[in-house]
Parts: sequence; structure tokens; C-alpha cells
Amino acid sequence: MTADNLVLIPGTGGVGRAVFEHLRAQDVPVRFMVRRDDERAAEVRALGAEVVVGDLTRPETVAAALQGVTRMYFAMRVSPDHLLAATVVASVAREYGGLDALVGLSQMTVSQMTATSTEESHQQRLHWLAEQVLDWSGLPVVHIRPTAFLDTPLFTMMAARSIQANGTIALPFGTGRTSPVAVDDVARVVATVLRDPAPHIGQVHELTGPRSVDMTELAAEFSRALARPVSYVDMPLDRWEAQLPKLGMPPHLQQHVATMARLHRDNRYDRTTDGVERVTGVPARSIEEFVAARKDFYLG
Repeated sequence: MTADNLVLIPGTGGVGRAVFEHLRAQDVPVRFMVRRDDERAAEVRALGAEVVVGDLTRPETVAAALQGVTRMYFAMRVSPDHLLAATVVASVAREYGGLDALVGLSQMTVSQMTATSTEESHQQRLHWLAEQVLDWSGLPVVHIRPTAFLDTPLFTMMAARSIQANGTIALPFGTGRTSPVAVDDVARVVATVLRDPAPHIGQVHELTGPRSVDMTELAAEFSRALARPVSYVDMPLDRWEAQLPKLGMPPHLQQHVATMARLHRDNRYDRTTDGVERVTGVPARSIEEFVAARKDFYLG
């Protein structure tokens, strides 16, 4: 790999790992900042990435990780520390002065929010505030706003469990529509921007799947992909929320997931964009394509 345009990616999972795979295919050098030098860190190191230990909430480690970096991808798992991390990154990157692009992973719900809206989750509010901080920093920022991920437990682990048990997808979404997007499609957008950020600086890219569907239509796409009947069961919201603690989710994540479900029921996720195709030249994959590629996982 060349030494030019070194990209810093925090963490070795989720979208960041997929971004790395796309950048690696284009010989773009990547440095991962990880909290622990564990097996996942060793794996990406073996694939050619540089690995440093650090924490997005600790300025001194962010400063060390940024040395020699020209482009950074900012993201972290659902966490009450999201705003703190964004503020630390913006402050340190501004003082560092070496970035020609800071690509931040946000959420599409931010596009529907105001400074005083209260219907959203604590995590969604943190994303809204983090975008303000990054914009105020004066850094060369690009915001990436995906809608709900197809890879979220709502459509993977929880769906697989009920499909295997009784051929259903049980969610409290009512007649609400949704257009979930695959993590890999979001990663393709992020990688495209990181490879050539100049045309994207100051822009917001909103990302969805190719069409918005209600839950009956979503179940039909699962049926076609799995070649077996799958139907939608609309669960009462309170009964569904009561299951979340059993999944081992911390309270902050529980509140976020429960709010996502309520916003789906209120039809706040009925939206589509051509962002994936516009940025990458390749359309976002459909629900059916995503599920068909993971048939063994869903059928057990």
C-alpha cells in the first residue's frame, strides 16, 4: 500500500471494518484506532492495516492516532459518549490541522429533527448535536446519514429467531413503512468519499434501501429470498419492549432500539433516497438480495 492519504478508522467492527475492505481493494492505507489490541485488531493488522491503541474520548490518544493522517472516518457504536467523542475528535483534529476530510457517520433521523424536538431517542439527539459540533469546527466535514440498517438485530438476529420458530417476523411496526440499508452499501459510500473527498466536502449524503415497504411487503421479500413462507406479526409495543433486556442490551441501547420501533410505527422511516447509487454508481441492494445472501443464517 502507498503511504499517501492515510485514513484513520476507529474500531474494527461494523461499518468501519467494511470500509476498510473497500479501501484495501483500492490500495488505500488504513490505520485503525482500537481500545484493545485483541484478535480483531490482529486480524486487520494481518490484512495490511496499521493498528494503534486509543480511545475517542481521550484527546491525547486521538492526537497520537492522527499523526500522519489526512482523512478520518468518525463513528462509534451506540453510546452515551457519542457527543463527547465527536467534540474530542473535532477539537483535536482542528488543532492538528492535517485533515482534508472528516467523514462522520450519523443517522437519517437527524434530517427530521430540530434543536428542540423530543420524539427521538437519546442516541439520535446525540447524533444531531454531534453534527452541529462538527459543522461548527470548520473542519472539512462530510455527513453520512443512513436510515435503519438491514444488519441491525431487528432484521437479523430477532428475525432469524422468529422465522426459525414459527415462520414469522414479529415487530411492533404496525402499518409503518421502512427502507433499511445494508451496512456494506453504507461502507461503499464512505469508502468512495474517503478515496476522493473534495467533491463531497460540506455535503450530507442520506442513504436508504431501494424502496420503502410495509412489514407485510418486507416479509414477502424474506419469503422469496428464503423460499419458504414468512409472515409479519404485529406485536404490541410494550410487550415487544419487555423482551429487550433479555437480549443483554445496556439501557442506552434499549432506549434507542425501543424508540426506533415507535418511530417506525409512527411511519417516520417511510423515506427513500438514491444516495448510494448517486455516490458509488451502484444501487443499494434490496431486502431480498440481502436475505438471500444469508439464507443459512436465517434458516438455522
